[in-house]
Amino acid sequence: MVNSYPKHIIAVSAYITNENDETLLVKTHWRSDTWELPGGQVEEGESLESAVRREVLEETNIIIKPLGITGVYYNASSEILSVVFKVRYVSGELKIQPEEIREAKFIALDDNTIGTYITRPHMKSRVIDAINSQSFIPYETWETKPYKLLKRLDNEDANLS
Repeated sequence: MVNSYPKHIIAVSAYITNENDETLLVKTHWRSDTWELPGGQVEEGESLESAVRREVLEETNIIIKPLGITGVYYNASSEILSVVFKVRYVSGELKIQPEEIREAKFIALDDNTIGTYITRPHMKSRVIDAINSQSFIPYETWETKPYKLLKRLDNEDANLS
């Protein structure tokens, strides 16, 4: 009998704000009806924090530092587990990569404007959770042979102000 392991997609996205407290949103080629947080699929063997750094850089030319996780979401119909990080801008000028995304810009979001930009309810709730987060879900990356903690992100690592 051949073992069959479940196949799930893991995706990451980044909640990034600028000095004016505007949120970086992107519009993709395949979901052009909505704006969303930048991000994408985690590659096999890649840590979540490495994936979110890579995806943001590939899409927007911006280098970020992951601070912590604001939420974990599961899309049952597509079997996608999505992890949202609050991140800090490190460097880089916003420049879209046209093969990755159609548009990117910083947008002032509030209760009155968020629905204008983010039209899909499951994406809207992720952004609202990130905006309202006051603490993070602990996240660890481990090596298992031998056991060694490689990275831990939690509230101790981030200044939320």
